[in-house]
Amino acid sequence: MSSIRARFSAIALAVLVANCGGETKQQPAGAPPPPQVTVAKPVMRTVVDYDEYVGRFVAIDAVEVRARVSGYLDGVHFKDGQLVKQGDLLFTIDKRPFQTALDQAKANLAQARANLAFTETDLARAQQLVRDRTITEQAFDQRTQAKRVAEAAVAAQEAAVRQATLDLEFTELRAPITGRIGDRRVSPGNLVTGGTGGATTLLAHIVTYDPIRFEFTFDEAAYLRYQRTAGDGPASRAGGLEVSLKLIDEPGFGHKGRMDFVDNVVDRLTGTIRGRAVLPNPKDLFTPGMFARVQVPASPAQPALLIPDVAIGSEQVRKYVFVVDGENTAKQTFVTLGQLVDGKLRVIKSGLSENDRVIVNGMARTRPNQKVTPKDETPPTGPQATSVGAGTSAKAE
Repeated sequence: MSSIRARFSAIALAVLVANCGGETKQQPAGAPPPPQVTVAKPVMRTVVDYDEYVGRFVAIDAVEVRARVSGYLDGVHFKDGQLVKQGDLLFTIDKRPFQTALDQAKANLAQARANLAFTETDLARAQQLVRDRTITEQAFDQRTQAKRVAEAAVAAQEAAVRQATLDLEFTELRAPITGRIGDRRVSPGNLVTGGTGGATTLLAHIVTYDPIRFEFTFDEAAYLRYQRTAGDGPASRAGGLEVSLKLIDEPGFGHKGRMDFVDNVVDRLTGTIRGRAVLPNPKDLFTPGMFARVQVPASPAQPALLIPDVAIGSEQVRKYVFVVDGENTAKQTFVTLGQLVDGKLRVIKSGLSENDRVIVNGMARTRPNQKVTPKDETPPTGPQATSVGAGTSAKAE
């Protein structure tokens, strides 16, 4: 009887052990499934490297309005900040003293001409008298000299009339260029100092707006790159590069211009050279003195691989992505980054191939050498040529 109980106990223990073993084998089935991730292949596009600089807008023409004659300001004929055309009346100075001076000069001219007419008649009579030996040769020479003096006096008075006429015209100050005028610096009734010296009174300031220039500086290495990108010779370097600009409140480089000048000397103190671009400004968006960023093409168009910038992780100073292999295992791959394109795509210089499947969504749930459940993402469509900036952002051409 005891042997039968022992057999039953052994069988029960074997069944218990078997059940425990079965539960142990089924435990992995209760573990979390591989994380679902979204994968995509790198996008191949043609890109152009760009350098970015900070520069300032400058007016093509800028004029300080100053009087050529001194007098009391009589009137202001514009509103502060308005657009003026070349020849528009801006200021008037009291004309009365200058009109009086002109009238006096004309009177002096009339007197000089009358004196000249008298000396001409006197000389004509003297010519007959000298032939008849009625007057001496010395008297004839004196009358000839008097005529010449009278002619010189007439010429001097004619010049005085012209100067007085100019002074009268200078009492009306007109716009020398078409542009936007600033505020008036002097109110009517104040004395205005004119002339050509440094003590002349500044009345207003006019600058041109359309087109407008943008000036910036770059180093010698960049200068050589631009030379090779645009071609050989100063003509190509000055006008062969198209640049893009953005203002401080704009996300992208949406304004187009063209290089029109590069200085002929590299500054020995800073090692930089000055460049200049010209841009259309029909809406007066750009103002002289305003800062902006400019992108200058630094290389010819070349193919490159691009992936979403969110797919890139950091491990200290190194950058990496997760690549899913044929067995759906996430492999950590270190890459060398290029520049940001369109604010979301990053150029990959090395570390990836065109057929790699990169995790672009679900990276936070992924660990190296972990099984994943990949889901293919439709590759983004976009232009074939892309502008790549050397700063923090760029945009598609």
